[in-house]
Amino acid sequence: MRSPHSCLIQEFPLPDREYYAAAPAQWDEPTISRPRRRPAPSRQKPRRSLLPLFLLLGLTLFLGGFLLGRAEATENRTAPYPAAGAGSGPVHILEVPGAVRSSGESGASQDKERDVSQDGWNLLLVNRNHPLPEDFQVPSFTQLVNGHSIDQRVYPALQRMMDDCRAAGLSPTICSSYRSWAKQEELFEKKVQSCLSEAASRKGAEELAAQWVARPGTSEHQAGLAVDIVDKSYQLLDEGQEDTAVQQWLMEHCAEYGFILRYPTEKSTITGVGYEPWHYRYVGEEAAGEIMGQGLCLEEYLGEI
Repeated sequence: MRSPHSCLIQEFPLPDREYYAAAPAQWDEPTISRPRRRPAPSRQKPRRSLLPLFLLLGLTLFLGGFLLGRAEATENRTAPYPAAGAGSGPVHILEVPGAVRSSGESGASQDKERDVSQDGWNLLLVNRNHPLPEDFQVPSFTQLVNGHSIDQRVYPALQRMMDDCRAAGLSPTICSSYRSWAKQEELFEKKVQSCLSEAASRKGAEELAAQWVARPGTSEHQAGLAVDIVDKSYQLLDEGQEDTAVQQWLMEHCAEYGFILRYPTEKSTITGVGYEPWHYRYVGEEAAGEIMGQGLCLEEYLGEI
């Protein structure tokens, strides 16, 4: 199946991130006035000196000002960097109104010792047995050119991978990225119609179509964590893509950037998806190293077979 249009895309490096930390506030040491000496009356009881009280008050003010200055400086130093692409340029962040943020429940097996609250989003399992809710939304996107976009948290790793692949003299091209629910419905229905002639019923056609196009809610593209990458010189989504120089490079190096080849041919019975040597999914560098190094699929890694 040929791509319906040219998928050529350009990624742009993240802008330099700078922030200004204001210098700590300068506090003047309070001036302490000294009382005049008075001759002690011969028959009156001597008064207590107020100097210790003034000294204590001055010291208190000085320490309070010093601590306040340090607090302000610390706050400035720990202020977060501005969001990537917040300034001018072709890449910017899209905040999605009413977005549903992942709570970290990725379906990971309890026998794996992971802090799900920290890395659950990148190990989110999306397949026929673990569909996304219809109201699921990616918290925020990084929008690329040509209408493509991905989860903001994946963008830096994707950009590095594309840059390094090009630095090796190759021409990778992203032809699919995030898809809305409506877009996934459209693609699935189109595939169902093409399968009707091979099936005895609508249900049979849907089952055939689901082997190549995910049902709405079961596509990783809807989670904003997956991209389809092809070689610019061979933009066909078939098994021949495996033999291109771009795919050979990606299969060897993708784990270094936290990506995995999501649907290997020998894992189709587990994933429920046919071989796609162009579909790469972000899971993080640690998980990607184990999955690609041990020849696993994501379901096996998470213990969800």
